[in-house]
Amino acid sequence: MTSSSRRARRGATLGAAGLIAALALAGCASDGGGGDGDNGNGDDAGGELNVASILPQTGQLAFLGPPEFAGIDLAQKELEEAGYPWPINVSHHDSGDTTTDIASQAADTVIADGADVVIGSASSGVSFTFIDKMIDANIVMISPANTAPDFTDYEDNDVYWRTAPSDVLQGRVLGNLMTGDGAANIGMIVLNDPYGTGLAENATIAIEAAGGSVVAEELYNPNETNFTTQVNNVMAADPDAIALITFEEASLIIPALIDAGATGDMFYFVDGNLSNSFDFPEGTLEGAQGTQPGAQADGDFRERLLEVDPELEDYNYAAESYDAVVLAALAAVQGGSPDSDTIKENLQDVSRDGTKCTEVAECLELLEAGEDIDYDGVSGPIEFDENGDPTTAVIGIYGYGADNRNEFVREEEGSM
Repeated sequence: MTSSSRRARRGATLGAAGLIAALALAGCASDGGGGDGDNGNGDDAGGELNVASILPQTGQLAFLGPPEFAGIDLAQKELEEAGYPWPINVSHHDSGDTTTDIASQAADTVIADGADVVIGSASSGVSFTFIDKMIDANIVMISPANTAPDFTDYEDNDVYWRTAPSDVLQGRVLGNLMTGDGAANIGMIVLNDPYGTGLAENATIAIEAAGGSVVAEELYNPNETNFTTQVNNVMAADPDAIALITFEEASLIIPALIDAGATGDMFYFVDGNLSNSFDFPEGTLEGAQGTQPGAQADGDFRERLLEVDPELEDYNYAAESYDAVVLAALAAVQGGSPDSDTIKENLQDVSRDGTKCTEVAECLELLEAGEDIDYDGVSGPIEFDENGDPTTAVIGIYGYGADNRNEFVREEEGSM
């Protein structure tokens, strides 16, 4: 796959100003239904942008669903308020987790409904259960949270993209965080799937490069509920720190570790479990830390999200979900049609090497004026490479207080 395969073919597409004029002349004609999207023939200039999410409403990552859905809905709202040239239809579908077939069934539904772009899934393992269906249907798939390195070289016909960085970067930051805090002997409890093992591998590289050692790495399968063996083996190795590379199973693993003699300041979380929804006795997590890809959701962005969903407690991957929708929408405008072929041909181009813009209305105005844009999102600069990965990214570091809730501490920026 060459870099040019993900670049816009400007000479063959309709400019944004001409597009808007054409739509005005056509009375912004629409097919009138969420299932009439055009998945690839490029003649959908008078149609609709059909966005479907396949994200967790149930399962081990259900806590990630609300902020991701809020990010998508906020993007739709702000695009429409800025005068987006097509109607935007959004439908939300459950991805479940890898112990179910829910995501695959959802993929069948969104294909039948004529989605132009799918936002999802959160879990790398879940995405692997339906990515081939998206490739066969030629529907753009943008994950706001997949971090497994395996996607970088996946043969995807330019269908797959992600706004979250590969765990090559998060693993580096996680490993350096633990060794930088003085930990020399590190234990790990790791979900045995592409996400867990990939993140553990990259964290181990960083730990060993800093002179530390992984003294115990205990794997568990997605459907396990008893972690006695893993906990006993890790604690027997007398670790200075314990990396919990898990999903919501952390809620079962942590009490067992505490009973075995671990303390909260030994725990290092990752994006799959960095949550404010743990129900532990006060002080259980005091001193724990964790890593989360993406820039901190700042006050203004949080306020906008809360207008969409006032019940939000976590903000993980809300920014990446918002940016995924905005990038797809801007790519359609640059290419002149809200269909999958046009979106994938223009996604890389609107993310880099043009006039910088950060607000939806600003970006649309630049496109209408015929400008090439470089969208820098609320999650960071993004800048897709030829594999659909962001080339630069931010990893946030968070710390837990006595109330078992995490707060932003600092962030580290790195290149892939």
